[in-house]
Amino acid sequence: MSNLGLVLGALAVVLISSLWRGLVYLIWRTYAIPKRFRKQGVGGPCGKFWSGSLEEIRSMKKAGRKLILDINSHDITPRVLPHYLKWMSQYGETFLYWFGPHPTICITDPELAKQVLSNKFGFFPKVMPIPNILALLGKGLSVTQGAEWVRHRHVVSPAFTMDKLKTMTKKMAECAQSMLERWQDLATQAEGQREMEVSSQLQELTSDVISHTAFGSSYVEGKEVFQAQKELQTLAAKSFLNVNIPGYQYLPSRRNLPRWKLERRVRNTLMHIIQGRLDSKDSSYGNDLLGLMMESCRSDLGQERKGQLLSMNEIMDECKTFFFVGQETTSHLLTWTVFLLCTNQQWQERLREEVLKECGTGIPNADMLSKLKLVTMVLLESLRLYGPVVMMQRMAAKDMTLGNLVIPKDTRLVIPIAIIHRNKEVWGADADEFNPLRFKNGISKAAKHPNALLAFSIGPRACIGQNFAMLEAKTVITMILQRFSLSLSPNYIHAPADMLFLQPQYGLPILLRPLNV
Repeated sequence: MSNLGLVLGALAVVLISSLWRGLVYLIWRTYAIPKRFRKQGVGGPCGKFWSGSLEEIRSMKKAGRKLILDINSHDITPRVLPHYLKWMSQYGETFLYWFGPHPTICITDPELAKQVLSNKFGFFPKVMPIPNILALLGKGLSVTQGAEWVRHRHVVSPAFTMDKLKTMTKKMAECAQSMLERWQDLATQAEGQREMEVSSQLQELTSDVISHTAFGSSYVEGKEVFQAQKELQTLAAKSFLNVNIPGYQYLPSRRNLPRWKLERRVRNTLMHIIQGRLDSKDSSYGNDLLGLMMESCRSDLGQERKGQLLSMNEIMDECKTFFFVGQETTSHLLTWTVFLLCTNQQWQERLREEVLKECGTGIPNADMLSKLKLVTMVLLESLRLYGPVVMMQRMAAKDMTLGNLVIPKDTRLVIPIAIIHRNKEVWGADADEFNPLRFKNGISKAAKHPNALLAFSIGPRACIGQNFAMLEAKTVITMILQRFSLSLSPNYIHAPADMLFLQPQYGLPILLRPLNV
């Protein structure tokens, strides 16, 4: 017993010593890091110990969500990033604040953003998400770092070649046609014009597309994953601005138990889909995303490829990432594009003329879609004004020099995309206006900086699914314009909200009129 007492005593001393050193370090940082930045001319709001400026951010975002914008106003920043606007007016475009216990520097210069995002040496890695977001995304391609990221990308990237994507166009069109036939029936019953809330319909459509392209014949079970992830998204959005206590995610609390239940539901569904393919007597696991990943993990592959394989848990994580991010980003891109076409009738007519000229009234294929220059410009302008993600985070892996700034190790860097996309010095005096013609010569010449459009990020960690999203969006918009005239319902309330992804807080009710009526 005496030996056990000595061991426990020694462990207690080590634990208390470690906790004390950690506490001293945290307290020291709250003074040392602001002082270091002040010497470089960078100021910012004073935060509280551990919670930082989270209370102030919550308060300002709550007030921002009460703002109702004019339907012709595209400056969404007072609603979604009010704290950045306030602090930029007080401290300048580059400022320091504390997101909980984490020092965070705001970067609004497109050139500095490019240096951060284009770094190929891992000096500015992604920030590990909070537990609720990690449960939603899994430890897939969007989260992994270094050699792990290289291995994941090697396995996943074959699913996103243009040749592979072209073969998916038919399935995208079939899913869209099914939705549009329902719209046609409803509009006919209403004697020619029907009010319809389309944001939820477009979310269901993109979940259908992802279910078919990711899970093939198992798409019904894939939609079960979608339903569970929507509930996880709600939990994640509610907890994003909470103070995270280390180790709390392992406690059976009222906050954690629902998350664990949903995680099990997603895992069990994915495991059932995978097991079904493992038990199949087919020589191939399938030609969809899941099948391609499973093929890469076959036990009969040579030893030289063993180090490149993904485990079954990693495959499930990639399914979570692709399913959620692919579904959410494209559905909101479609939603905001429909909104912009409703409020810009001349552009709606111009796009319809182009669509009918290049695609006729039939089902479009990939070659037809590639000729739709005006549709592409409108989608890019929609991404600029209403991009699904309003900000990105990175972290300094070591003391780094960025422009004229020295960034201490472990400092987080926030790139507020929504603010950069409205910078008049970069995009011109009409930065707050809808003007797709700015993209007539391509993305790199649309603004004064060639990398000013950050909707899909840039550099090695740019979104691997951006071509998939654009192809799906082109397919759906084309088929809508072939069949319907769109206008905004008088019941629409213009209130863009950041709920992990940018979406209309009160939905998007529009008036649909079939063109053959």
